[in-house]
Amino acid sequence: MTDVLGLPVLVLNRNFDPIEVTSVRRALVLMYCGAAEAFDDGELYDFERWRSLDPRTEADAITIVGGALRAPRILHLLRYERRPGLGVRLTRRNLMFRDAFECQYCCIRPGIAQLNIDHVFPRSRGGATSWENLVTSCRSCNLRKGGRTPDEANMRLKRNPVRPRWSVATQITLKHPSPFQEWVPFLKAS
Repeated sequence: MTDVLGLPVLVLNRNFDPIEVTSVRRALVLMYCGAAEAFDDGELYDFERWRSLDPRTEADAITIVGGALRAPRILHLLRYERRPGLGVRLTRRNLMFRDAFECQYCCIRPGIAQLNIDHVFPRSRGGATSWENLVTSCRSCNLRKGGRTPDEANMRLKRNPVRPRWSVATQITLKHPSPFQEWVPFLKAS
């Protein structure tokens, strides 16, 4: 049995752009306070109207006095219209996703466990840990390159490393690889 209050809820701003994912618990608080409405089957529901709906499934129900409350899957904020910044956190997973889980020197895809993170300009020589200086490499290429630059090691990069410009929808999809079906139109549209 999963914790229904901890299930993910897609949050849309006033213009119906996805901005984040929150929990059912937080979504219900925002609905109850009048800051947001639930979006379901093309309709917006305030908290009072939402209480009158039957849960989709038993796993989607929150037991309350007098019955059960449906857990929302999409929340529409009533006032927020600003788009969040598109800064992408520099993490091992995001770096590998940017490089398509492929060695940037020999272009093989050995599997995540066999991939390393390589500093193009070596850290031992002052190379920064940044999007523009890190690439995904297989173990053998990383060992072959060692503490040298790709030119010194006579190795070519498949493409120069750059900071990704992912949308909020892409970031949400990375964190929640199998979203609810109701989320798909909003994630594809942005």
